[in-house]
Amino acid sequence: MARAFILVLDSFGIGNAPDAEKFGKPTSDKGSDTLGHIASACARGEGDKEGLRSGPLSLPNMDRLGLGLVAQKATGSRPANLIDEGEPKGLCANAVEVSIGKDTPSGHWEIAGVPVPFDWGYFPETQPTFPPEMTKAFLEKTGLPGILGDKHASGTVIINELGEESIRTCMPICYTSADSVYQIAAHEEHFGLDRLYEICEIAFDLVAPYNIGRVIARPFIGETPADFERTGNRHDYSVLPPEPTLLDRAKDAGRQVLAVGKISDIFAAQGVTKKIKATGNPMIFDETLKAIAEAKDGDLVFSNLVDFDMHYGHRRDVSGYAAALEYFDGRLPELEAVLQPGDLVVLTADHGCDPTWQGTDHTREQVPVLMFGPDIAGRYAGQRNTFADIGETVAEHLGLASGKHGTSFLKA
Repeated sequence: MARAFILVLDSFGIGNAPDAEKFGKPTSDKGSDTLGHIASACARGEGDKEGLRSGPLSLPNMDRLGLGLVAQKATGSRPANLIDEGEPKGLCANAVEVSIGKDTPSGHWEIAGVPVPFDWGYFPETQPTFPPEMTKAFLEKTGLPGILGDKHASGTVIINELGEESIRTCMPICYTSADSVYQIAAHEEHFGLDRLYEICEIAFDLVAPYNIGRVIARPFIGETPADFERTGNRHDYSVLPPEPTLLDRAKDAGRQVLAVGKISDIFAAQGVTKKIKATGNPMIFDETLKAIAEAKDGDLVFSNLVDFDMHYGHRRDVSGYAAALEYFDGRLPELEAVLQPGDLVVLTADHGCDPTWQGTDHTREQVPVLMFGPDIAGRYAGQRNTFADIGETVAEHLGLASGKHGTSFLKA
């Protein structure tokens, strides 16, 4: 039996990429290091939070698979308290992205074997930020009385700022970030979830001329800033990958492709045979285990653990990020316990989001690649110069046709 399970720890970078100086503002991303800076902060006691966690960062399971080793290869120094210097128990590497960006779709598509050779469009950091002609067309097509926001903002912050006004006026909150994205927040009950999805579909057509990668529906509940909360009914409207991905190859070969969390949205459902909704890392991990139990010979399970990025990286929450990493690491034995002969697990990331860095943007970083399974021999596989090597390794393991952008490193 040959099955494969890819788990993306969204934003878990391990040190700046070689081209990091070309990214970031007002200063570059050179020097960013999501894992290293979290580990250093925890070692200094700066990652302590009462009732959440304390002490040095503890990731013994990922460390034995080679996390400390690949981080050292990426940066030249081993992160604090990652002390397992024996032979790695996993097939491990540090990987560099070749796509022109540091966003979620580019990272995931490249993991699935398809780098993105073009740059996305972005909205300027002005107020208002959206082109007036686009907003005018949006209001005409939706029949809305207006929009709120129209600026760069953190999703939770802008909902607290404008949520009550949105409820009162029935105007959605429209905002963007450093990503190529148009986000629309509206109350799930007062505005209506179906109505929110409807206007997002209209917005998706309108942002296409500006080369914007995604429109995201951001529903929330609550009546005041004290209890506003985004719900699990988020939906991403994404452009299609520029060519068939690993998911397409698996589906075309008659395999199941089980997409957990926001994976289906990232790939615009292309190549997905079953979409499994889940919100929050604990539920996503639970649903991943259920998908693994469902997977048959030759199937692919692909999961995204979004909390690292959404809740902790962008919010620059070191202690929250550290606690989420320790939670994930502590559950890895559950995953290992259900593996069968022929299974391959891949732990990796799509970009960085260093919670100690300036601003709230992603950071251009290398990512860890930790592969393991009952029949997978542990070794360091060197620096991989494209995330596409991950997809090609999985393709070889599943007996799928090779892609044209990466090289498998399953065999020495």
